[in-house]
Amino acid sequence: MKKTSTKKSVVAKKRANVRPVASKTTVKVNKAKPCSGSWSLSIYIYWFIILFFIAATFYILGRSHNAQPTTQNVTVTEEALLQSADYYENGKTKLALGNVDEAIADLNAAIDSGAASVDAYILRGEAYMHSGDYARALEDFNAALAKNPANPVAYYDRYLLNQRIENYEAAMSDINNALAANTTNPSAILQMRDLYAKRGQLNLWMKNYEGAVADFTNSLSHPEGVVNPTVYADRAEAYIALGNLTAALNDYSSAVRVISEQIQGAKTADERESLSRNAMGYFEKSAALNLQIGNTDAARTDLESAYTIAVALNDAETSTRLEGLISELNNTVAK
Repeated sequence: MKKTSTKKSVVAKKRANVRPVASKTTVKVNKAKPCSGSWSLSIYIYWFIILFFIAATFYILGRSHNAQPTTQNVTVTEEALLQSADYYENGKTKLALGNVDEAIADLNAAIDSGAASVDAYILRGEAYMHSGDYARALEDFNAALAKNPANPVAYYDRYLLNQRIENYEAAMSDINNALAANTTNPSAILQMRDLYAKRGQLNLWMKNYEGAVADFTNSLSHPEGVVNPTVYADRAEAYIALGNLTAALNDYSSAVRVISEQIQGAKTADERESLSRNAMGYFEKSAALNLQIGNTDAARTDLESAYTIAVALNDAETSTRLEGLISELNNTVAK
């Protein structure tokens, strides 16, 4: 009996030292830990990949953004500017000599260089206008004004183009802008006297006779440049349309006076002939006005002056016609 109880107590002690529940719980927890560590690692890798792609995207965008100024700086170098200027000057010379196609080729090269000035577009527009390619001329004048909206020459050239294609409303807008731009940003090749005269002509064609008279008067009041006798003659036409024949006669007389002064300084025979023919025409128009108001003697004097010029020009046809008018006038007066 003693041995049996001793064995039982030993077994009981051994069982007391064993912790089955705690041992099982510990095993479960220890098995779960490796799963948690693996999941955390995959999350870190996932976020690392995302951040890598974000950084790479910003890097690429940054390089592409910085690449544009670099390309522009390389294109517009001092050498490119000089090359463009050379092509421009060559084109300008060729256009002045009448070599329109060659001028356009040089101006194309100047513009294609990427360093073209506003003047290059204006000059190529003028060349296209000479060649009759009005669509391309208009594109170049528009391009010039896009680069410099205050350029009076571009407005003036576009006015000439619109006038040539009889788009008078657009031409009026352009000549107005040319006047405004030349007031604030004067061009060395444009004069206010001439701009007012051009707008006066446009007003005359559009039958705005009062506006034409005002513009021609403004033109004549400007001191710079040379007085154009046609401004007096054009204002005379506006006065005739308004019924002011006396003012018109005075303007024809002024036109002839300016011609008589300018013909003395004419450098070529062609220039003298052109001035003389204009004077001959003004004398004949003055004669018609004098007849209209009943001033026969003044009309005869005008016709005789016109006849003298026609004889000096060896213009037999005009001489014969004027001689007939003088004879008819004398016969009318004699009756």
